[in-house]
Amino acid sequence: MREIVLDTETTGFSPEEGDRIVEIGAVELMNQLPTGRTYHQYINPMRDMPKGAFEVHGLSEEFLRDFPVFEAIADAFLDFVGDAKMVIHNAAFDMKFLNAELGWCKRRILPMDQAIDTLMIARTKFPGSPASLDALCRRFGVDNSAREKHGALLDSEILAEVYLELTGGVQPDFGLSTASGTSTQAARTVGKRPRRLAARITEEERAAHDAFVGKMGDAALWYKLA
Repeated sequence: MREIVLDTETTGFSPEEGDRIVEIGAVELMNQLPTGRTYHQYINPMRDMPKGAFEVHGLSEEFLRDFPVFEAIADAFLDFVGDAKMVIHNAAFDMKFLNAELGWCKRRILPMDQAIDTLMIARTKFPGSPASLDALCRRFGVDNSAREKHGALLDSEILAEVYLELTGGVQPDFGLSTASGTSTQAARTVGKRPRRLAARITEEERAAHDAFVGKMGDAALWYKLA
């Protein structure tokens, strides 16, 4: 199963008011493991800016000026996504912007049912608890110390870890594994116990249990499963 964990950065909150996407970051998962394939693109928003420096999540108007406009990258973005499910935190926001940009350049619209919203999953699973990406990182012990400024690719990598914690999937490995093994190796050994655990009952408890089972006779199920 192929999934794309995705995040965008925008100039504001409303494409209807002229706000645009300035960055897209995405991580590919296959059967809930990272493949190493990513998509990352800065985008020139091509909109009227106020005089002076324009800052959005640390990206300046001057920095973005030399990057392609959305129409120039639309086909490559759609090719990367394909028909895979897109895992997005607050999917309605990102999908609104993506489909606005795709509509303006006359490309195919992404159906809402292609998106998996981790915000909704978190709110359902932990009602009443904070459900921001940072809050979920704290809940699951996901390291987000590098998240000093929002970055679409970094946020998508962090979201991939949070998503798999939310859904009980395999913990991804983004270059953080130790020399002794990888997440793939760990996934293969989940549920396999190398040896039986030592008994923690006392001799008195064992004797009482044996006496209880003894009263059931030789046909007791305990003897058949021993």
